[in-house]
Amino acid sequence: MAIISNAVTIADAGAFSVGLGDMTLIHTRANLIDNGSVSFVQGSDGVNFSTYPVYMFKFMNIHASINNTNFMVSFRDGDTNYDATCTTTMFSSRNNEADNDANIGYESSQDEAQDTGGVKLSVGVGTGSDESTSGELYLFNPSSTTFTKHFISTCTVVHHAEYNYNWYKTGYANVTAAIDAVKFTMNSGAIGDGTIKLYGLKDS
Repeated sequence: MAIISNAVTIADAGAFSVGLGDMTLIHTRANLIDNGSVSFVQGSDGVNFSTYPVYMFKFMNIHASINNTNFMVSFRDGDTNYDATCTTTMFSSRNNEADNDANIGYESSQDEAQDTGGVKLSVGVGTGSDESTSGELYLFNPSSTTFTKHFISTCTVVHHAEYNYNWYKTGYANVTAAIDAVKFTMNSGAIGDGTIKLYGLKDS
């Protein structure tokens, strides 16, 4: 049996292959027990932010060392500080375990506007074994010295107050200097456990 699309045979005799573009694992940081921060730095651990047009961070089961903290990302633009100015917008959906408080909508209070203190990727992360956050962040063309640096993130978090949130955030680092390092932290305490992976994505 063949699969045909627009008069072109794309699979025959049971063979089927889909090309989703090349995604290369660059570096993994695992078992992040009581890490104050996790950084991916140009020139370390095989990280080079000028090799690919798009970079993707995947974070899995990020726990907090103290209850009710926010998972954050910050960008460095050539000096020693992770203080690249960022502007963002976000919306979220939520539902609680009792199934009596569900909503979806824009949350202006969670935006950043020309902020140098880091970007909230998810909030209210708890310390329980069933409380953590996972998701991904795309960073576009960080080595550009002409344009601002766009990013998109999606996170799910099992909140300390027994909610599940899905956070969608987009924004930009409002700098024309190249981004040469990316740091993940909690806004208080440390990352209690989890894994973060960095991938490079080709655009063709």
